[in-house]
Amino acid sequence: MTRLFLVAGEPSGDLLGGALLAGLREIGGGLEVAGVGGPAMAAEGLASRFPMEELSVMGLAEVLPRLPNLMRRIRETGAAAAAMAPDALVTIDSPDFSLRVARRARRLRPDLRVIHYVAPSVWAWRPGRARKMAEVVDHVLALLPFEPPYMEAAGMSCDFVGHPVAAEPQATAEEVAAIRAELGVAPGQRLLIVLPGSRRGEVERLGPVFAEVVRRLAAADPGLAVVLPAAAPVVGLLAGVFPGVRVLDPRPWGKAEAEARKRAVFAAADVALAASGTVSLELAAAGTPMVIAYTANPLTGWIVMRMALIDTATLVNLVTDSRVVPEFFLGDCTPEKITPAVVRLFDDPEAAAVQRAAGARTMELLGRGGEAPGLRAARSVLAAIAQRRV
Repeated sequence: MTRLFLVAGEPSGDLLGGALLAGLREIGGGLEVAGVGGPAMAAEGLASRFPMEELSVMGLAEVLPRLPNLMRRIRETGAAAAAMAPDALVTIDSPDFSLRVARRARRLRPDLRVIHYVAPSVWAWRPGRARKMAEVVDHVLALLPFEPPYMEAAGMSCDFVGHPVAAEPQATAEEVAAIRAELGVAPGQRLLIVLPGSRRGEVERLGPVFAEVVRRLAAADPGLAVVLPAAAPVVGLLAGVFPGVRVLDPRPWGKAEAEARKRAVFAAADVALAASGTVSLELAAAGTPMVIAYTANPLTGWIVMRMALIDTATLVNLVTDSRVVPEFFLGDCTPEKITPAVVRLFDDPEAAAVQRAAGARTMELLGRGGEAPGLRAARSVLAAIAQRRV
């Protein structure tokens, strides 16, 4: 019997936790779980100590009013993890909350085994985070293949377990044809999808820039079809920022169907213009050439530029050690610079083919075609526990 206390603080972590628990149950041997999670982890038998949504806050203005409750939850969760005396405490992403829980639990039970799922991006900025994390974490489950050496150098063991995007099913040719017909895109007509982010702040900063790119592209090519696959929280905002452009609202569909439709739209597009983030991997998985852009307020931009350790932030470029995906960040995030890059992907089949090949290689390196990431993560957790027992 394996006893685990798990902590996830946001939907992406809940999905990882759910897949991990499913992998553990597939391996067998008995499992007892407690902790904090969302619907995916609940479906695998976790009764969350409190609603995970209490932890899904971002930004100083949002966090400050809820800080007393967050601190109380850290104390309660850390104490509960120590009291359970599990084989391991598994913290999943959300380091601001989960690692504070681990630190408190470790104070109460110094021999507690702590496993953290999702390595911090110390290869990008703030490398000291790994050393800080090693004070309370024994073992790390990494999503990217180049991350283990960074964790090991800081004193933790680490396994690359694969990225969940690489395991997602992709749209069939029939599904692509159906979604293009539904959108009114004729055979041979060019389709651009625009993805300016899933949070209001992102849309407010990037939306006007992307809207001007769309205006310029449409002026040069009146037959261009443009759609915006929206995240539910910003549907209304997008409609105002992109007048006359079709916004795809996911809310009428169930979660699974909405995700399947999104993947079909991605695969149906000839080119994507997207905010920097995990969406670049989703586009790569779908085989969609992309241009990536991002901007921030001047102070944040200055800090990022001062602290950055890499010259690219797009995971396709990082994983393949290439620079095939064009990026326009901060001061370069302008319609004048972005528009020609989008046009090139439409007009230059070789440039688009190079990106598709890099996307396919990225998925291969992230585990496509191999054992599911949740199962690999489960094996890594069990091996880390067994090593401690020895």
